[in-house]
Amino acid sequence: MYNHKENLLKKLLLMGQQKAGKSSMHKVIFACAPPKDLMQIGVTTNVSQIQIKFMGNLKIHLLDIPGQPQLLKQYLTEFKETIFSNVEVLVYLFDVEMEGQSFTSEMNTFRSTLTNLSEYSPSSKVFILINKFDKIKESDKKMVFERKYKRIIQEAEGLNIEVKDVFATCIWDETLYKAWSQIVQNLLPERDIIRKSLKSLCNKCSCDEIVLFEKQSYLVIDFEDLSEKKDILKYERISNIIKQFKLSCKTAAIDIKTIMVKSKKFHVIIEEFTQNTFILLLFTDEKVYPAAIKHNLKYVQKLFKSNLGSDTDQLKLLL
Repeated sequence: MYNHKENLLKKLLLMGQQKAGKSSMHKVIFACAPPKDLMQIGVTTNVSQIQIKFMGNLKIHLLDIPGQPQLLKQYLTEFKETIFSNVEVLVYLFDVEMEGQSFTSEMNTFRSTLTNLSEYSPSSKVFILINKFDKIKESDKKMVFERKYKRIIQEAEGLNIEVKDVFATCIWDETLYKAWSQIVQNLLPERDIIRKSLKSLCNKCSCDEIVLFEKQSYLVIDFEDLSEKKDILKYERISNIIKQFKLSCKTAAIDIKTIMVKSKKFHVIIEEFTQNTFILLLFTDEKVYPAAIKHNLKYVQKLFKSNLGSDTDQLKLLL
């Protein structure tokens, strides 16, 4: 079972200047909102607090902080202790099109944010999302990302805070899922147990690859790939595709339980696994039958029902 501390809310700050795409982003990920429906979303004028249940016992307390300069100044000074205390993760968004004096001003705000975080939550993790990358020409993306990345990392130097990663994102493709999958993975307790359990199940089912997705958001919780490629981006792409398919099914009042894909080279099964997850299994061995895989999954699910703990507790039964 999760211990008492792990059962508390995990505080996640979502920050950045206005119109960087903060509200649109968390609505796409956690509220399953289609990106096209968010084109005219209004400006956030108050701290938006959302509690998200994730993987059973884990609860994420997401605070979407308004980015208007006057409001942001108050949060960074008058209310800094309230905002920055007990933060587990900070997600900071930059608008990729912001340049010149506006970008310099944003750098000052970013440094003030990290300074407050290092004072009130020094053990927190920071993820940087350079957003709206769909507005940059394909030929310029690498150059723009490297230039922004270098400036952002330089600004964070000398502060007692860990910048875990920097991502180029947009709400229209799998880059968003890649970033947020890694963010939520850093909030999960006992992730090593999840990884070992997936490896065990992968071996027992004679699969080449296995991926665990959170049920509502379809974010990747973890995966096991017996090949040498270890291409996490393909799973994020699958995540995005399945989520769009799920939204289409929801419109038609159809609930997804199982998806099977067959080709000359491989079989894929995507199945509802635990109460809070879906699982994907890929196998290439012609001697392995899909019916056998599904039988094994049904047996595991029946085994899980005898355990009243969290999803992680249930996965331990596979070890």
